[in-house]
Amino acid sequence: SSLWNSLVDADADPNLANELSEIYAWTIDFFGLQEGDSYKAIYDTYFVDDVYTGLGKVKVASFNHGNKDLYAFYFEQNGKGDYFDLEGNSLQRTFLKAPLRYSRISSGFSNSRLHPVLKIRRPHHGVDYAAPTGTPVYTVGDGIVMQKGYQKSGGGNYIKIKHNGTYTTVYMHLNGFAKGIKVGQHVKQGDLIGYVGSTGLATGPHLDFRFYRNGSAINPLKVESPPSKPVDEASRPAFDSIVSQYLPLIQAIN
Repeated sequence: SSLWNSLVDADADPNLANELSEIYAWTIDFFGLQEGDSYKAIYDTYFVDDVYTGLGKVKVASFNHGNKDLYAFYFEQNGKGDYFDLEGNSLQRTFLKAPLRYSRISSGFSNSRLHPVLKIRRPHHGVDYAAPTGTPVYTVGDGIVMQKGYQKSGGGNYIKIKHNGTYTTVYMHLNGFAKGIKVGQHVKQGDLIGYVGSTGLATGPHLDFRFYRNGSAINPLKVESPPSKPVDEASRPAFDSIVSQYLPLIQAIN
């Protein structure tokens, strides 16, 4: 990705790209970055006899995405570490921003799209992510596999996951399914469920990703995912101390 390349160009550890991708996985779509986006990070590094041996914990990060600064402060409470924004809200969300690493969005959510195969206009209530055949596809949230099979109406190999009483997601045109995936199985956010393909009515390899709220299709790119648990009130003074320590330091980095 461009994030990885920028770290290599700066002679920084490219593993930092993986760390930042995991930290911001719920808030930034790293395969939809815009020109001018920038990032800063303060992190530990490990040395043995003055020889660099690896990347340590990212203490604080700042990602300027769409002219908005998104901060991430590492903080431990109740024996568990997590990343929080300036207000103490967890960066983790119920759903990931995207179910795969894709090259581009080849078709968006629409109530009237010219179908590339059928050559007729009909609704396309999903987002098509173009990616090479075999690209891993992950579930965007915890849930139960409700359906797995082949959709003869055009979807090809697909998986349907129910996340709760409100939300359901569908992953279509898969080349194949992850080993062991079966109906009734509980899956966790980020679990591998299948691979990009072009089964069904498709002109090339892509993932047709669909999001449903109370049974009605919604635009996956506009889903407002609720955050996880914020900083506890009892831990707030300690968190505020972390912010006071690191915020001026990262803001001073040019």
